[in-house]
Amino acid sequence: MKHIAILGSTGSIGTQTLEVIRGNEDMKVVALAAGSNIDLVEQQIQEFHPELVCIYDEKKARELAIRVQSKDVSVLYGMEGLIACATVSSADVVVAAVVGMIGIQPVVEAIRAGKDIAFANKETLVTAGHIIMPMIQKHRVLLMPVDSEHAAVFQCLNGEHHREISRILLTASGGPFRGKKKEDLKNIQVEDALKHPNWSMGRKITIDSSTMVNKGLEVIEAKWLFDVDFDQIDVVLQPQSVIHSMVEFVDGAVMAQLGTPDMKLPIQYALTYPQRRNLPGERLDFSKLAGIVFEQPDRETFRGLELAYQAGREGGSMPTVFNAANEKAVALFLDRKIAYLDIPQIIEECMEEHTNIANPSLDEILQVEAEVYQRIAGRYPA
Repeated sequence: MKHIAILGSTGSIGTQTLEVIRGNEDMKVVALAAGSNIDLVEQQIQEFHPELVCIYDEKKARELAIRVQSKDVSVLYGMEGLIACATVSSADVVVAAVVGMIGIQPVVEAIRAGKDIAFANKETLVTAGHIIMPMIQKHRVLLMPVDSEHAAVFQCLNGEHHREISRILLTASGGPFRGKKKEDLKNIQVEDALKHPNWSMGRKITIDSSTMVNKGLEVIEAKWLFDVDFDQIDVVLQPQSVIHSMVEFVDGAVMAQLGTPDMKLPIQYALTYPQRRNLPGERLDFSKLAGIVFEQPDRETFRGLELAYQAGREGGSMPTVFNAANEKAVALFLDRKIAYLDIPQIIEECMEEHTNIANPSLDEILQVEAEVYQRIAGRYPA
């Protein structure tokens, strides 16, 4: 029996993880953590019977505790509760699927507690990869990527030597605005940016996909996951989302992982690694596949991707600035307080104003995040 804690159980990855668990009788949920959606968490408690639950919002947590007082479950709140779920003694694997830098501390503590990590919180590696990866080695735990692109690379590298990697090719669909120019994006509304052509994701990551900031975050994440230089990571548009990513080796051979755009595949693989199991669902039908198209991303129009490479190469605290500025800018856009093209502009301004810290501690990373939030809030008051 594999015992699993899910951080972010009400989000896209969290709910799909629970779908996977439903189909595997030897998997058991021992902890769930979420933000404030107590109606859904209550349903999850009824079905999966975890021993521990965290609702980040204290008021909502207290309301949920009253609702489930007849159940054998402890309800906690805040960062303390999130860390408790990440380190619960009964868990073998922690699914890190919270959105944003709030996931850093629970992941750090889970690693210290010897938990394997099914990893879907890219912000943690983007901002603290220099802290996380040495900890993974020190505590001898597994870090299994859940993002479809990194899971694809992970699979392509099975049985291969990392020193023989020539390039990693991260694929991107191009989002809803592929082929558009800046002039076309001036009047983009929230509803337009939330219409992803292939994937069903949360609101924040869907906006990030449309700006290609998400792909930029994945570039930085890939650097840490696979120990390569930024010059070895390319982004290729593949609009059909059939090829999830590729690895080119020093001899010129290229390996690719293909499949339908279904996040349950990388989720299940992370939970059953190194085994594969049957997964119900649609299969890739090559007889119906008219063709696979490749394009180069437009880094001038989708400036967020270029800024990610810049932040990654500068390293230190600059990726934290990139990530935090984007988080705040996307929240403002979703609240209809800024224009769509303001998102990369805000990121670039924050990066230009920041004095880089070469090797930031966890406290310094969180302080930089807070400073970026304050700077943006000062310019765009609620």
